[in-house]
Amino acid sequence: MAFNLEMYPISYLAAYDPASRTWKEQWIESDRVSYSELQQMNSAEKEKTLANRNQLGLPTVSYTSQYGYGCFEGMKAYPHKDGSVSIFRPDRNAARFAHSMRGLGCPVFPEEQFVAASVEFIRRNAELGYIPTYDSAWETGNFSGASAVYMRPFMNSEGAIGVGLSREPYVVICATTVSSYFSGANTKAVTTDRIRATPHGTGGIKCAANYVMSALAKKEAEDAGFMEVVFLDAQEHRYLQEGSSCNIFVYLKSGVLVTPELGDTILPGITRASVIDLARAQGITVEERPVSIEEAMADGAECFVTGTAAGITPIESITHNGTEAIYNNREPGPVGQKLQHMLKGIQYGALADSYGWNVRVK
Repeated sequence: MAFNLEMYPISYLAAYDPASRTWKEQWIESDRVSYSELQQMNSAEKEKTLANRNQLGLPTVSYTSQYGYGCFEGMKAYPHKDGSVSIFRPDRNAARFAHSMRGLGCPVFPEEQFVAASVEFIRRNAELGYIPTYDSAWETGNFSGASAVYMRPFMNSEGAIGVGLSREPYVVICATTVSSYFSGANTKAVTTDRIRATPHGTGGIKCAANYVMSALAKKEAEDAGFMEVVFLDAQEHRYLQEGSSCNIFVYLKSGVLVTPELGDTILPGITRASVIDLARAQGITVEERPVSIEEAMADGAECFVTGTAAGITPIESITHNGTEAIYNNREPGPVGQKLQHMLKGIQYGALADSYGWNVRVK
């Protein structure tokens, strides 16, 4: 996995004040060490500097640390060839973050404040050189190995013990550099008997606790020789839900692109929504509806998963109950590749952003 723990030196912290019903902001600068200076340090100096960056002063005992009560976002900022940097669709992350906090019954972080803080966060860290430099070599392979800034806004509760709801939450934005999310010798997927989300639960919000089941199932899949896991629905254990941390699409032999419809068990992915818009603009029929594992295996010509970290990642096969369905002779399919080219081209500024998705920082 291409995440690293070289966290950026400047973090954002907002604390909710119930008396004034406002969010009090502050910028936490653990140091002013530039990226070039960090790379020149010896291992001991570097380790000490990075350790300081992980100290945000959040409560050790809280609803978040004890019960997994919290939510987060995954979003990216991308370097462009002209030297600028932009954040991809932060308004959608802001809306989803507000939806998640509302779902957790705590004060909601204002969407406008979320976007403004995200832009300022990238600007401040960019001043210290913590933004990857655009590399034209990334254009080979549709930016599959390109670097970007992975931003992690998250909510953390106040200090507390005993099951309850947060009344004075914190919101933090931190970041690191990330490249290709999936790695390994294959892109095989396998279904799991584990259940990611149940109706009337938290599957439709980006709740921290949701990812425990995803991590367990993905590790089991990897131990069995697969790259990814596919969750099925909780009631009939027949319909596609998601991958370990991503939405799933199947391009049918009939020429229709299908993906599970949104509901309280499916996360409304921003990459998912972008892929749907791009596909429809290319004249591809897209259906958001229940997709059975039988249909996916018998009628699928291509399969891929989508997410902020995953981008658009092809799935060469799905194994279910010991039977393997192979897609496009185990090669990335033309539809997925075309959509990847368009999405990444827009994100990295190599293609025109006719949708206005990129928010330019500098």
